[in-house]
Amino acid sequence: MTVWVRGRVQGVGFRWYTRARALEIGGLTGFAANLADGRVQVVAEGARERCERLLDWLRAGDTPGRVAGVTEIWDTPRGGYEGFDIR
Repeated sequence: MTVWVRGRVQGVGFRWYTRARALEIGGLTGFAANLADGRVQVVAEGARERCERLLDWLRAGDTPGRVAGVTEIWDTPRGGYEGFDIR
């Protein structure tokens, strides 16, 4: 799953909290990265149910900053991630 989160999501600890939530859910690998346009990109691989839990959290508004919108796409996992990183 690849997610783009827009709003006030940079400079507020958003990536750190996203990583912490992914680790709390467990079984997810991927990363959270700031984009030049102010969005945060989240890539998560793992069981669909676990990815959906992370997506629900991103949409719930219980995140740092202010989420104005979330867009996601689902694709075949590519692998290659050791854990869940901040980029």
